[in-house]
Amino acid sequence: MKLRFTKMQGSGNDYIYFDTFEQTVPNPSSLAVRLSNRRFGIGGDGVILIGPSGVADGKMTMFNADGSEGRMCGNGVRCVGKYLHDSGRAAKPVVTVETKSGIKTLKLTIENGVCTAAEVDMGAPQLAPEDIPCTLEDESVIGKEVEIAGGKYSITCVGMGNPHCVLFLDEIASLDLPKIGPLFEHSPLFPE
Repeated sequence: MKLRFTKMQGSGNDYIYFDTFEQTVPNPSSLAVRLSNRRFGIGGDGVILIGPSGVADGKMTMFNADGSEGRMCGNGVRCVGKYLHDSGRAAKPVVTVETKSGIKTLKLTIENGVCTAAEVDMGAPQLAPEDIPCTLEDESVIGKEVEIAGGKYSITCVGMGNPHCVLFLDEIASLDLPKIGPLFEHSPLFPE
């Protein structure tokens, strides 16, 4: 099977984009796993489908590299806005994109008919643990000391359409992110 795709990155997040206005992408979850592999696939943070929407200029459906469906990616949706403009599907300076986290409005910078920058209104950050979601029972989780997989960390949790757990560290060069990342990702503190 042949599928047409576009590879784009925004601030370091690189995705494989499929235009589903004119092609069908079967089993995008499985494709995300196979194609995102940087050694044996195309390489990317995942797969994003760009398709028609009944409520916006286009719809973004994203799949992470592990095949799970994501709710939102600010850098990814900015690339979707550029694609919608440059492909002629929404050739205007303000476009809307339907996502699993709601409709996002993007302001595009257009130079010589090409989108050179995109700004997205992500809305207000979610700080209440139940909205992120996070199982900690506080009004917000800002600089909260927790234990994850035997280590003690000061975390800040925020939702911007997708949940984030932020660590502010004095020294990050020695951080073993491939090891520690999955420990955070699968911690009972973060049910999603």
